[in-house]
Amino acid sequence: MNIFRNISFGQYIPGNSLIHNFDPRVKILGCLLIIINLFLISQFWGFLILGVMVWSGIIISKIHPRFVFRGLRTIIYLILFTMLLHLFMTEGEVIFRIWIFKITKEGLINGLFIASRLFILILTTSLLTLTTSPISLTDGIERLLSYFKFIKLPAHEIAMMMTIALRFIPTLLEETEKIMKAQISRGADFESGNIVNRTKNLIPILVPLFVNAFRRADELAIAMEAKGYRGGEGRTHYRELQIHRKDILFFTIITALAIIVGILF
Repeated sequence: MNIFRNISFGQYIPGNSLIHNFDPRVKILGCLLIIINLFLISQFWGFLILGVMVWSGIIISKIHPRFVFRGLRTIIYLILFTMLLHLFMTEGEVIFRIWIFKITKEGLINGLFIASRLFILILTTSLLTLTTSPISLTDGIERLLSYFKFIKLPAHEIAMMMTIALRFIPTLLEETEKIMKAQISRGADFESGNIVNRTKNLIPILVPLFVNAFRRADELAIAMEAKGYRGGEGRTHYRELQIHRKDILFFTIITALAIIVGILF
């Protein structure tokens, strides 16, 4: 049941690196540029360049790569399953055949493309949350969404909901692990039997998990009301976000590389 400890997405590791000190708006936009490019490029050289960019960010952030990559362990099966689907289900030039199964050249290429996209996507979003505190992430999202106020978009409320959701991912996973250990100590078995029995065995986990989630949500709402929270209207910030030269330089480099990769690959 230690698989939940391998999930790094949604967690924040305090630090004083260059990546940590960048303006959250710049980091969010840079992350979006990389993600958009992931779905535009059509050559493996493009994935290689984006991968090097993300890897450089991991090194500069001074976060141990093992902690970043351990978040991939939980989705490695999804990546492999998606790759196998493309490998065996895509029609094209057959390069290998096993009984009724056949591997095609086009399926191999498509599978590697999807695997590369998912791999870099998870690394990019994990790097963003690992180097940006929930408060900074909320402020950054709110400031970016505030440009759409002309259509009466509730920027603060949307940013708050997104950040709270990210913040509670590790908490809910920890709760799930505790509940599973408690059920196992009472004789529950989550690994044997067919898929129907395994699904039924999840009910003793899901019920207390949802109860705890609603309880935490209620406690959070009471705490926010007790502290005078009344939404984003007229709300001020203790620390105002400011764009510095290093932020402009970072965003310029990311944008230039994204454009070059998008055009060439």
